[in-house]
Amino acid sequence: MSNDASEGGLLGKARRIWESALAAADAETLTASALVRRRAKLVVGDRRFDLRRFRRVFLCAFGKAAAAMSQGAMSVLGDRVAEGIVVGPPFMTPGAEKLRFLPAAHPLPDERSVRAAEAIRELARGAGADDLLVVLISGGGSAQAALPIQGVALEEKRSLTDALLRAGAGIHELNAVRRRLSAFKGGKLARAAFPASVLGLILSDVVGNDLSVVASGPTVPAAAAPGEARNVLMKYGLWEEAPESVRRVLEEGDAARSGGPGPDPGFDRVVNVIVGDNGAALAAAKKEAERHGFRVFVLTASDHGEAREAARRYAALLEILSVQRGIGRPLCLIAGGELTVTVRGPGRGGRNQEFVLASLVEMGRRFRSGGEWLIASLGTDGIDGTSDAAGAWAGPEVAERAAALSLDAAAFLEANDSHGFFERTGGLVATGPTRTNVMDLRLLLYAPPKRLASRRGY
Repeated sequence: MSNDASEGGLLGKARRIWESALAAADAETLTASALVRRRAKLVVGDRRFDLRRFRRVFLCAFGKAAAAMSQGAMSVLGDRVAEGIVVGPPFMTPGAEKLRFLPAAHPLPDERSVRAAEAIRELARGAGADDLLVVLISGGGSAQAALPIQGVALEEKRSLTDALLRAGAGIHELNAVRRRLSAFKGGKLARAAFPASVLGLILSDVVGNDLSVVASGPTVPAAAAPGEARNVLMKYGLWEEAPESVRRVLEEGDAARSGGPGPDPGFDRVVNVIVGDNGAALAAAKKEAERHGFRVFVLTASDHGEAREAARRYAALLEILSVQRGIGRPLCLIAGGELTVTVRGPGRGGRNQEFVLASLVEMGRRFRSGGEWLIASLGTDGIDGTSDAAGAWAGPEVAERAAALSLDAAAFLEANDSHGFFERTGGLVATGPTRTNVMDLRLLLYAPPKRLASRRGY
């Protein structure tokens, strides 16, 4: 995580825990493991496909893990794939001659995202009743493959998405709106492929593994109730500010849905399978932490809510545990999920950096126990908000650097400038592309004073 002198202490152990978690969530490995090839038979979960039934196999992939997922799928199905499209960040390449690579944007869509969605939809439309379309989906796909519904301009959808992100909307709320404003999401890609068979392989980056939320569910029928998207906009005070075209599309759609959704035969040939989620990452992190002698508590796999509120809860918990009678063994608290940030200041950062900065402020206010501590929060996709970092870490040494530089952590937090703070104090964690996206990972480590630990026989 850093070249800091404490690499051999808690920071070094945190880095090895993080690396183990990331390796366990590698999207290429998870995708290849989900596909079992037995000659002409393909086994995916509890479903079996006779590949002899299909004249052609097409493949498309989009999201932050698209390149890695396509490599995993091609390692099993490469001899049968006729052609395919891989969409992802510009720094990724799929590495297969049969696959066409299209770069796209994140977190806000642009014209490249529209071209990518149109290309994938045309590929799907070209599939026939005796063909199979394999769709590899990971988080980030909502922005990378974006095709606004007729009547809504890309810039209108883009500005509304940005407003929701800045207001602190959760991914379920955000995608409830994006699905309704899309000609690609909410099952519309699967409908474009009908009557072909569709196999959706999904790397989940959402709490609860709701398939309709990962990349806004392009292969999953939308089951939103009338008024859901409108209610989200009203909750964040954005309904009246929304473009007139957006309000019209949502109101007309709600009126059409008032009788409730009926059966959709377009999904009779669609199979969706989760190939991985943050469970693998958390299990690997726990195992590695135990190997380093920590007493480990996996708190949750579904962390959500405001980053600052989560920081208050976790700082209080770490303080309580640190003063428990009989503690002598180091503690490791692990959490997975995705927090949100309500942006009010002009600074730069992301939900992980904001969480760590808020935790540093809280630890300064409340933590009076002896011993060492470290708090880290990292995006498994290697990207945190608008910065080029995956997240950040903090401990007493970061607080000491801030004091030496006369930096007020609380003031940086108020300005939503977590990146600026950690850039100057050395707490940023930059990983580059990670080949996966299974939400965020938080580590809270505590080691009691050595004299206390030795007295208790540890």
